[in-house]
Amino acid sequence: MSSTSPEVAARVARGIEPSAAGAAPVEADLGWQLGVVFRRYAKTSAAALEGLPGGPRGYQVLATTSSEGPKRQLDLAAQLGVDRTVMTYLLDDLEKAGLVQRRPDPADRRARLIAPTEQGFETLCDLERRLRSTEEEVLGILDESERASFRMLLQRVAMKANAVDPLHNACSLAEADDPANT
Repeated sequence: MSSTSPEVAARVARGIEPSAAGAAPVEADLGWQLGVVFRRYAKTSAAALEGLPGGPRGYQVLATTSSEGPKRQLDLAAQLGVDRTVMTYLLDDLEKAGLVQRRPDPADRRARLIAPTEQGFETLCDLERRLRSTEEEVLGILDESERASFRMLLQRVAMKANAVDPLHNACSLAEADDPANT
């Protein structure tokens, strides 16, 4: 349940600034703001990624290997912060769907390089179109220059937050916390 009155909600929906609309204190709280925007984005992006093996993680695999080229499975898992066992199952599913392929790494015959297939590239283009539509829905109240500013500022905040508290591999964290390792 929101603390926003129907009148305030209607004014905000029309693009009137929250402070001008007399927003309650909760609407001025950064945590509340981030939570609301994240929930909306999560719901709409989940719908956009429906049917893709691994959902957002599957998308990240396709996007990363498409833009950066083939990657070793373990390097990809580390970069995306995905447990290596989970990555194996995710890649199995993406491979079964015909979206990625595992090829031997010429530099290390024990390693496999993950690369998108032609179908994977086509699927990624469709997913990017759907995600742009999702972004349009979530950020539609902002004009183009506001969106660009918002994204740039959010990226700066996210990069700083990640530098202070980086994404870690869950297995590494569990091993570090294991009393048997001390």
